[in-house]
Amino acid sequence: MLTKSKSQSRRSFIKKLSIAAAVISSLSITTYSHSINAAELELEKEDLKFGFIKLTDMAPLAIAYEKGYFEDEGLFVKLEAQANWKVLLDRVIDGELDGAHMLAGQPLGATIGFGTKADIITAFSMDLNGNAITISNDIWSQMKKHVPHKDGKPVHPIKADSLKPIVDKYKSEGKPFKMGMVFPVSTHNYELRYWLAAGGINPGYYAPEKGDISGTIKADALLSVTPPPQMPSTMEAGTIYGYCVGEPWNQQAVFKGIGVPVITDYEIWKNNPEKVFGVSKKWADKNPNTHLAVVKAMIRAAKWLDEDNNKNRPEAVKILSQSNYVGADYDVIANSMTGTFEYEKGDKRDVPDFNVFFRYNATYPYYSDAVWYLTQMRRWGQIANHKPDSWYMDIAKKVYRPDIYTQAAKLLIAEGKLKTSDFPDFATEDGYRKPQTDFIDNITYDGKKPNDYLNKFKIGLKNKDTI
Repeated sequence: MLTKSKSQSRRSFIKKLSIAAAVISSLSITTYSHSINAAELELEKEDLKFGFIKLTDMAPLAIAYEKGYFEDEGLFVKLEAQANWKVLLDRVIDGELDGAHMLAGQPLGATIGFGTKADIITAFSMDLNGNAITISNDIWSQMKKHVPHKDGKPVHPIKADSLKPIVDKYKSEGKPFKMGMVFPVSTHNYELRYWLAAGGINPGYYAPEKGDISGTIKADALLSVTPPPQMPSTMEAGTIYGYCVGEPWNQQAVFKGIGVPVITDYEIWKNNPEKVFGVSKKWADKNPNTHLAVVKAMIRAAKWLDEDNNKNRPEAVKILSQSNYVGADYDVIANSMTGTFEYEKGDKRDVPDFNVFFRYNATYPYYSDAVWYLTQMRRWGQIANHKPDSWYMDIAKKVYRPDIYTQAAKLLIAEGKLKTSDFPDFATEDGYRKPQTDFIDNITYDGKKPNDYLNKFKIGLKNKDTI
């Protein structure tokens, strides 16, 4: 752990570097409501506590700490694992945490008042991809006969069409088909629902205005919340028959011999956004320069994680395997973090982009990513009523803050730590990705046309639909 005196002395040393001051003295950047130079970035708060859940995609936080990037910014940071996503969010809102590794849907859900109402923002996207859907051995044995095979191995991607006969059988016998996800506004919930619905399985609706936030109305498959580290044991106990979760808890099922990951989220939506770094708007407004310093450090960490074709991943795995971070065995974490993924035991395949932290502008907080989450909230009833396209865009701009990210990136460029080519073209970037086509159901997503997108789905709310 860094000592405060060490952090402060390092900060003093950096501030005295005349060459750095000379490089950046000509670059003036507007931060929130005032103008600053990189050389004059005075921190409002140096002692910070950040929360995380024990998942491999918390890696930018761990690396920013372990490689001294927080220290370089004059920040004395403590990283603290949290019990679950709700506790984590509540502690950010209450000010017990300065910020946290969050589900991308959490700042959005809080802002629109689904569950806890609070103003949470993000200026940093932590990663792309990183999740999978795992089912129990028993369900796989029934499902496998419906899956196409080639050379004795299942053909991927495996669609939920092959699960539908089993779900239909359970329904006909009056037995609920139960699956787990990590939180109602998690990517995992929406990815699992997306996959099921693409295979003709209705994952159910929410009706918050009627007091029903179970998400199981009209459901063919019943989805419930289970904390990530508990997923394998909950499935092994028979409480759920499958789940969607981040790593290492899918590979853990393979290592324990209790389940089979059937599909990664990379195969559901190629290079989908996953976690974000969230802070309360109140905290961000009070500590704008500190916020910039945090984002700078995390951008550098993300770059380190992906540079030179993932050459640093083995070192990252060693760090993450420590009990104070993820705490899973090295081999379990390495299975996905180093560019492979094991489905059935022994069926290990190359998935070089299973975890992406910097490539493809992964760290940039795109408005279109926020809009996608909002469309899924509307699709499944978490947003109870029809909203115009402008509403989706307004909420996205309230929560996702590429303006702050851009300021941090320009400071890093001015300091010579990163290059202009490492980032989007800030002069032309409007915050929306080009229409995306790499979904398992081949439906194109255009973030500027959310209602048109919703109208394309056979299962889900659209137009004036309500529950």
